[in-house]
Amino acid sequence: MSLKRIALLALVVVLLAACGGAKTEAPAAAPETAAPAASDQIIVGLITKTETNPFFVKMKEGAQAEADKLGVKLLTGAGAKDGDNEGQVTALENMINAGAKGILITPSDTKAIVPSIEKARAQGVVVIALDTATDPQEAVDALFATDNFKAGLLIGQWAKSAMGDKAPVIATLDLQPGITVGAQRHNGFLQGFGVISGADPNSSDLVNADVVVCSQDTHGDQTEGQTAMENCLSKNPDINLVYTINEPAAFGAYTALKNAGKEKDVLIVSVDGGCKGVQGVVDGQIAATSQQYPLKMAELGVKAIVDYIKGGAKPSGYTDTGVTLITDMAQAGVDGQNSAYGVANCWGTK
Repeated sequence: MSLKRIALLALVVVLLAACGGAKTEAPAAAPETAAPAASDQIIVGLITKTETNPFFVKMKEGAQAEADKLGVKLLTGAGAKDGDNEGQVTALENMINAGAKGILITPSDTKAIVPSIEKARAQGVVVIALDTATDPQEAVDALFATDNFKAGLLIGQWAKSAMGDKAPVIATLDLQPGITVGAQRHNGFLQGFGVISGADPNSSDLVNADVVVCSQDTHGDQTEGQTAMENCLSKNPDINLVYTINEPAAFGAYTALKNAGKEKDVLIVSVDGGCKGVQGVVDGQIAATSQQYPLKMAELGVKAIVDYIKGGAKPSGYTDTGVTLITDMAQAGVDGQNSAYGVANCWGTK
């Protein structure tokens, strides 16, 4: 036998001894505190309108904190911009394919998203709307949101009192057509101001009045808000009251007014009550805002889904997550809190 063959046989013997000589033992039992296997882990999805709006950034933080607390996996997604229904549909489908058994969504297009939600629910996925109701509201299992009509009503009542005997010349910087949250805030504002009555709190259609001399869509964006305000001033330089769908739009409006030298002559009212927005109240850029609580919406939504998956009651109906008027110019007969309260509670869980 050649030396090469002898060496090869010796190597085989050594390898066989190494592989076969070891004793096979059962793996140790996993500790009770170990995380569940990936296939058993509860997966919850959160789809917001955008990734960049501070409101939805805070909502995502709240959802993640609650998911971490409950030991579940959170998937997140968003549209490219406010109004991007296709982006939200894609996110919804991806989450279902990834195994999500419950999905939270702030619908960008409250009607167009409904077929995709119905498809998800038909597959056994629980769907909860946050902040913005679908149209119809019953398209989802449940809604956790601000009473957006009341949010508008509060700033409308405040503005009516603050304006006193001054004849109103109003501009409204709105969201976009057909979106429930935009119509609810707009219509609530005008009803609170007393220039319309009997508005449907759940309608997705804007109602206007003669004192509204300019209405522009902003998609809740600061740059679009500035352009919208510039357009309104070109149309009517006597505007003395501005309603905005949210605080980014309000800051855009303020910039346009300041550039025109009119920032001290015009009241701006808004909705959101975010930390930056409340600072705008402190600085005198926003006269009053209705504060809402996205952290609470997200926390409640995640918990409701997890409770149900673990055998609890299926979430249903509408849960009002609260709204507070924030202003440093209190008006008799209008409930509210000052900016110190607003700073302490900006987008919190109160």
